[in-house]
Amino acid sequence: MPQRGNRRELLADAAIEVLAREGGRGLTHRAIDREAGVPEGTTKNYFPTRSALFLAVARYLAAQHTEALDALCNDIPPDLSSEDITALYAAMLRRMATSARSQFLALFELHLEAVRNPDVRAALSAITEANVDTAVQLHSAVGRRISRRGAGLLDAGMLGVAMSMLSLPEELVSELGLDDADGLARALLALGAPRGGPAIGVLRDAAG
Repeated sequence: MPQRGNRRELLADAAIEVLAREGGRGLTHRAIDREAGVPEGTTKNYFPTRSALFLAVARYLAAQHTEALDALCNDIPPDLSSEDITALYAAMLRRMATSARSQFLALFELHLEAVRNPDVRAALSAITEANVDTAVQLHSAVGRRISRRGAGLLDAGMLGVAMSMLSLPEELVSELGLDDADGLARALLALGAPRGGPAIGVLRDAAG
């Protein structure tokens, strides 16, 4: 793993890989030390308890995610189209199963931890809030309205699809069309559209 100037970031990145590979039960101080290539005891010096480990990873992922979405929203092109939004969400779905696979596997483990850990729950809420705000801004930029409830449904759908893509057998994923990022993006965006809005027909087409 490449070295980083910030030791906490190095350990958080290592923890993400451990979570993705070994799950929450495998998230130990020693496992992170080995993954990060640091002397034994380093992780415990920064994060004394397992609860602190989970919280640190949740906050790190949330900070990275919100920073990326802030950059996206601050640089929305004036000629953005609905097709561009669909392409963006399709690209996100592809990334979930490829370059961001470890991050999303770790995120699923964090969601399980959040059921019992209110601090982790609060950190993950920041990710959902950022996703909802971004969806609202993107739709507004192309002259379409999506409510926060609709944007929340879109976000929940994206997360559910990601979980299915990463946890189900490949043949079932293919049979159900869960590897069709473009089609999924259209259907999920239609779920969040206002009733009777221009995207509802897309949902009917996808369902048919």
